[in-house]
Amino acid sequence: MAQLILKPGKERALLRRHPWIYDSAVARLEGRARAGDTVAVLTDGGKALGKAAWSPDSKIRARMWSFDPEAVIDHAFFKRAVAAAVARRATHPWLAKQDGVRLIHGESDGLPGVVVDRFGAVVVMQLTSAGADKWRAAIVDALVQATGCAAVYERSDSDVRGREGLEPVTGCVHGELPDTLTIEEHGIRMEVDVVGGHKTGFYLDQRDNRRLTRDLAAGRRVLNCFCYTGGFSLQALAGGAASVLSIDSSAPALATAARNLALNPALPAERAAWQEADVFAALRQLRDAGERFDLIILDPPKFAPSAAHAERAARAYKDINLLGFRLLDPGGMLMTYSCSGGIGVELFHKIIAGAAADAGVDARILHRLAAAPDHPVGLAVPEGEYLKGLACQVG
Repeated sequence: MAQLILKPGKERALLRRHPWIYDSAVARLEGRARAGDTVAVLTDGGKALGKAAWSPDSKIRARMWSFDPEAVIDHAFFKRAVAAAVARRATHPWLAKQDGVRLIHGESDGLPGVVVDRFGAVVVMQLTSAGADKWRAAIVDALVQATGCAAVYERSDSDVRGREGLEPVTGCVHGELPDTLTIEEHGIRMEVDVVGGHKTGFYLDQRDNRRLTRDLAAGRRVLNCFCYTGGFSLQALAGGAASVLSIDSSAPALATAARNLALNPALPAERAAWQEADVFAALRQLRDAGERFDLIILDPPKFAPSAAHAERAARAYKDINLLGFRLLDPGGMLMTYSCSGGIGVELFHKIIAGAAADAGVDARILHRLAAAPDHPVGLAVPEGEYLKGLACQVG
């Protein structure tokens, strides 16, 4: 086994159990290793720190599989790790009752580069690191054994794979997909497109925040921006919203949203309106038309994939939130989110506070919002807290 030797002092992060080893921390590699191979990690003084997956094309040059120097990284290792992640969700008091659950959340479950979602009897797998890609067969076998699923579909088509020197990979790797796939979330039926939808087909991380929207929506005029397939919109209707205007730039997403509404005949379809438009332009048009709302949801796509994009992203976040505040009636609520890893919690708070000040409104935070509990954040890996949000009420 090749040995990855760290530069002096670069073991500190690993001793705090942070699993990433950047290229700047690597002194040398002794021996030969191909992308995804397991390497032993040692300090410059020769102290063994554990085992990692080698990724020569990435700035994150290696990701730790284990902090136990004696660990054996083999099929049995992945069988145990996958089974443990699945079991953790099964013991949660209500996650086990959900049709849609994240089963593996990368580093937080000890499996860097591995994301797995379950939608009923279908499991969707996304592999984004060289090490995860190397152990594809073992991970699939472990998933089938741990879940008893009817099908495993791979959606390893994220842009992140390019940074690892990997090509996109998609397709069924176990069983067969059903013709249609629907799940029920908090009493609402939703269509899931695991082949062509975003990410793994559905945003499970917002599950609890959609339920909170339902709890807040009664009697309110709701505006849902970047609505995708209508998850927030349908929960608002279920909560008794007076009206819901949903805006997205994607016609296929809006078509799916309309089908989702039809899947729930008990919802008041006459209170729902769908608009295909650029959200930034649509918000300005609503402002100019003097429209007002009682509850606005801003759940945009990732504006800042890394810290290098944070400044430009901050301007975009401030722009939409400034418009959002100006469209609220007194007592109205703004539920605003960022899924950008390059925008931290504190910076996001400052951006929203600046938007409220520029809008000339007094606002207070009623809820701090985050991903659902099946998307845990490892204490040693704060970068995993990608989704953050605030529910603010204006004066």
